[in-house]
Amino acid sequence: MDKLRKKPKGLNMCTAITYSTKDHYFGRTLDYEISYEESVTITPRKYPFVFRNGKTIAFHYAMIGMAYVKAQYPLYYEATNEKGLSMAGLEFPENAHYQEVLQGKDNIAPFEFIPWILSQCADMEEAKKMLGNIQLVNVDFSKELPVSPLHWIIADKTACFTIECVKDGLKIYENPVGILTNNPPFDYQMANLRKGIPFTGKNLPGDLSSESRFLRAAFTKFNSVSGESEMESLTQFFHILGSVEQTRGRGKIVNDKFRHTIYTSCCNMDKGIYYYTSYENNQITGIDMHKENLDGNTLVSYPLLKTQQIRMIN
Repeated sequence: MDKLRKKPKGLNMCTAITYSTKDHYFGRTLDYEISYEESVTITPRKYPFVFRNGKTIAFHYAMIGMAYVKAQYPLYYEATNEKGLSMAGLEFPENAHYQEVLQGKDNIAPFEFIPWILSQCADMEEAKKMLGNIQLVNVDFSKELPVSPLHWIIADKTACFTIECVKDGLKIYENPVGILTNNPPFDYQMANLRKGIPFTGKNLPGDLSSESRFLRAAFTKFNSVSGESEMESLTQFFHILGSVEQTRGRGKIVNDKFRHTIYTSCCNMDKGIYYYTSYENNQITGIDMHKENLDGNTLVSYPLLKTQQIRMIN
């Protein structure tokens, strides 16, 4: 593996998946050592998105997802728009390589990428056309929030793709398994997956590396049996991602902080309902975007619940 594609020294963790029964679902784990006070954030249709390339989109598709809201801007970790198109950004250190501004292209900063696509595209066909003119540029949100090395998974109810911006340029891969983790690049992950098939539960890797989590998520997802009701599908989705969750203490990092699964999310792409659990609260919490005023012009945010909810029965 060349220098560009070597594994980073630290554990870089997050896992995203798609899942389908009667409805279609999209979600991820966010595995990090600290929380940025993220919240489930709904961006209504009339909230103006002002992009660094000078373009403002004043009316667009509404969306819901987990975001860190800074200076009234929703920095989405992942989101689903009202048409069901979904997108998540995951860590991709030492491989992400952003480009220079290029005239004639849609020059978009990485932190704007999810709003840029989800605000304007109803499905993967529209997204693929827009991706053809994308230039992901090396622009910080602010001095306090420098650009993050990311790659992305994007899906609708019929298809899934992975997007990576590397030194060779923008790569768009069809993602037939509907799974994304971190390093190495997606084509290497798929080659590794093909080498590992058929694998069984007896030799399934149990470590926290990105390659192992990719294999484990694939094995769990494709051996998953679920009924078609919302509760059965939702429960199964969280169990699938439970196979790759990170407990505090397994991977010690700097300043005595431990990387752990801050939250796990699942969005029903058909209904626009966003569900999540947090590290401190195993109870599933749900927010329905359609119960808010989607024709509004202000963000609606629900802070992440971090107090354990226990149902006592005696």
